[in-house]
Amino acid sequence: MNLHKIRLQNPVKFKTEIMVQPRDIDINGHVHHSVYLDYLLAARYDQMQRCYKMSMDEFNKMGLTWVARKYDISYKSGMKLNDTAEVTTWISSIGKVDVIVEFIISSKNTKKIAARGTARFILLDINTKKPVRIPSTIIEKYSIPDNQTV
Repeated sequence: MNLHKIRLQNPVKFKTEIMVQPRDIDINGHVHHSVYLDYLLAARYDQMQRCYKMSMDEFNKMGLTWVARKYDISYKSGMKLNDTAEVTTWISSIGKVDVIVEFIISSKNTKKIAARGTARFILLDINTKKPVRIPSTIIEKYSIPDNQTV
């Protein structure tokens, strides 16, 4: 466990909408549980560029990349074809080499929470594949307070 975490107070929450596609539906007629990770990652890519103004391409140009270390997901209710997933994410803490992203995936149609959880991402050097300290410039971009307009 990283003892040097910055716990963000009132972190800003970003939302991305994703249409449920036929390929997302399982044999039971609702979104397959594994697809929620796809929704989370698609939302994070969108939000990194649109909201934090730092896309994955920019990280790669710096010789850095984010990799998933751990996911914890609780499934609450299902979504169906022609629904829209509203994926809300926020960074709740920043460590030396990692961030904790919390998320809620809701149905736009029913307003019910379909899934919620946390994800831990580690910042790696692309060449060495080893964790690296998160630069202060990135911490500043990721520490947007809730009262700031993005």
